[in-house]
This record gives sequence, structure tokens and C-alpha cells, in this order.
Amino acid sequence: MSDTPATAPDAGTSGGIRRSLRSTSTRKKKKNQIPMGLAVLAVIVIGVVLLAAGSPLLAFFWLTGNIFGFVLQRTRFCFTAAMRDPYLTGGTSLAKAVLVALAVTSIGFVAIKYGAQAQGLPIPGQSFVVPVSLATVVGGIMFGIGMVISGGCASGTLMRVGEGFGMQILSLFFFVVGSFWGAHDFGWWKLNFIVRGKAIFLPDIFGWLGAIVIQLAVIACLWIAADKWAKHKSAAEHQ
Repeated sequence: MSDTPATAPDAGTSGGIRRSLRSTSTRKKKKNQIPMGLAVLAVIVIGVVLLAAGSPLLAFFWLTGNIFGFVLQRTRFCFTAAMRDPYLTGGTSLAKAVLVALAVTSIGFVAIKYGAQAQGLPIPGQSFVVPVSLATVVGGIMFGIGMVISGGCASGTLMRVGEGFGMQILSLFFFVVGSFWGAHDFGWWKLNFIVRGKAIFLPDIFGWLGAIVIQLAVIACLWIAADKWAKHKSAAEHQ
């Protein structure tokens, strides 16, 4: 028969409890962010009022920019992660979200453009239909490599700059430098590379209905492939 009393505390358990209490007592309390949020909201509202007095359009841009920034920060929406995560982690939730967004905006843009053409008006955004060439492919690959290394696309970089990430501040600096450099030499690039490609506007080839059906079909195929890829990676990890 054991001489140890039945009520004797377990040393390991009591030690764990003491460590838990110490970690709880030393844990920093979260700061109340409501006053800061209200202050930021007040600045946004004041900005809208002041800008609206001079330019309602500028006030609209200010308001929508802040709203988009808030949505990006809360959803962690990033085009770079959408393309990178399937290879690195197997996660495709962001990739599928981007595809859904492309599908919805495609329907909206087709409706706007078709409506303008049906009324005999110029098609909005027609000037942005530019030739595609090998330079487009090379530029896309270079930009994609840069996005993965820096950890963010344009929207993701701006969002993380607002959060105070140092690497994204550096990325934004060179983003601006590269944009100015590209704008300065754009005429040379356009003359020697861009105009040598071929512009493709799907409604001119397949009609408006055929163009949107083909685009949505391609997006649907990519969504199904992303979903199957995520399930494949998940099954491989559990084997």
C-alpha cells in the first residue's frame, strides 16, 4: 500500500498550472482599437467633405480607395498569393476567389460594352485593347517573378505598406522607380515591341455572346482544375 496521501497534488500538473498562470499574467492585453478606428473614420469623412467642395470625382476616388483598402486588408486578397499558393502550399481558395471575381466582372463589362455598341456609342475601354506579342509573355514572367520575390502584387504591396511591412515599403519604392522608367521609355517600347504584336478582341471574332461564353468556360475549367488540385494536395498530405 502506498504511503503517498490520496490528496497529494501531482507535481507535473501543478507545475503546468503555475506556468499557465505566469504566461497568462505576462501576456499583454490587446489595445482597444475602437478610438483609433473612429479617428480614421473621421479623417476619411473630413477628406470626403473637403475634396467634394473642389472635385466630387476626387472625393469619390478617395472614398472608394479607402473602402477597397479596408476590404483588401480584411480579406487578405492578393493576386500574387492566388498564383503562388497552389504551388507552395496547395491552397487554392484565393485562386478560386480571383476566378469568380473575373467571371463576375466579365459579365458586367460585356453588358456595358454591348450596351454602348447597341446605342451607337463608342465602346468603353476599346483603346486598352493592345497587341499581344512575345514581349507580353516575357514581361508577364518577369513581373510574376518579381511579385513572388517581393511577396505581393500592386494591391497587396499597398495594403502591406499600410500595415508597416518594411519589405513592401522597399518594393513600393522600386515599383514607383520602375513605373517612371517605363513611362519615360514607353514610346520606344511601343514602337519596337508592342505595335508589332496582334490585337485580339474576342467579340470581333466570336460575337458578344460567343466571347462571353468562351471566357466563362475557360474560367470554369480553371476553377475546376484549382479545386481538383487542392483536393489532390490535401489527399497527398494525409497519406
